Amino acid sequence: MSQFLLSRRATLAALAALAVPALPTSSHAASKVSVALDWTPNTNHIGLFVARDKGFYKDAGLNVEILPYTDTSAGTLVANHVADFGILGSIALLTQRTAGADLVGTYAIVQTETGRLVFKGGRSDISRPKDLDGKTYGGFGSAWENALISSIIRHDGGKGEFETITLGTSAYQALENGAVDFTLEVYTWEGVKAELEGLKQGAFRYADFGVPDEHTTLIGSSRKFLDDNPKEAAAFLQATRKGYQYAIENPDEATDLLIAANRDALTDRALIQASLKALIEGKYLRSTEDVIGTIDPAKFEAIGAYAYQAGILKAAGGKSLESKPDFAGYYTNEFLTVR
Repeated sequence: MSQFLLSRRATLAALAALAVPALPTSSHAASKVSVALDWTPNTNHIGLFVARDKGFYKDAGLNVEILPYTDTSAGTLVANHVADFGILGSIALLTQRTAGADLVGTYAIVQTETGRLVFKGGRSDISRPKDLDGKTYGGFGSAWENALISSIIRHDGGKGEFETITLGTSAYQALENGAVDFTLEVYTWEGVKAELEGLKQGAFRYADFGVPDEHTTLIGSSRKFLDDNPKEAAAFLQATRKGYQYAIENPDEATDLLIAANRDALTDRALIQASLKALIEGKYLRSTEDVIGTIDPAKFEAIGAYAYQAGILKAAGGKSLESKPDFAGYYTNEFLTVR
């Protein structure tokens, strides 16, 4: 699930002044809505499949197509109006939107950071982030990773200097066989898988070393789709939240529904069940304040400012920014409100 990750203020003033029209009813012809996945199906996507296969979308007057993962990112598909919605990492949303892409965050799948920095357990030479100076990182090829790791090491008093080898998902095997010293993972997937396999890991949480908490995974849309289809947008997002709510309250059934919908891709029921349990018990899908789906303005602003200060946000054409962007327009919670 390494879709990095790696991987928040008031909603749009224009939308805030508008009432979202009533949801379409089943007496009308179903409206078609598409949503693109960011990776092969996994527990981050469970609410979508539950909402579809329990009939929540149908009840809302929608015919929802869940598009499979492709080499073209979900953000690119949405920004180019090929897909109506897509699963986005918050950093991907920030970087693409700043560069001019037509993207708007509309739903927070997770309420807190799921990523962490990991190393093989039992190493006496790594006890804190500054010990990573001079060591080898197995990476995934994004500028965000190096900025993140350097920041964590420097926050702990190190220089933030390390060697990077781009390996993709092979980084986890490389970590276990000692070919690299550390990598980044999504705890609720790779971390859970390691636990099930009995692999010992050491880990550093980003937030313990100066990195703002974030909604690692979001559902985003385009401003064009939201403006042109407000009823469908509200219907989709509210039915999707119902799907995630149902998964939280009925994890065994939700696990079965996800696997049944993706039999070729998902064959390890123990992993799906354990991952969903981690998402629920860790208060990722539903926060300690019982928030589901809503994007926290403070979190979005904080991670946006962090990304800006780290220098990974660029204007169109890769040009440097003259000032910090106004992140209030990067997301909206308006369509989650029942009116």
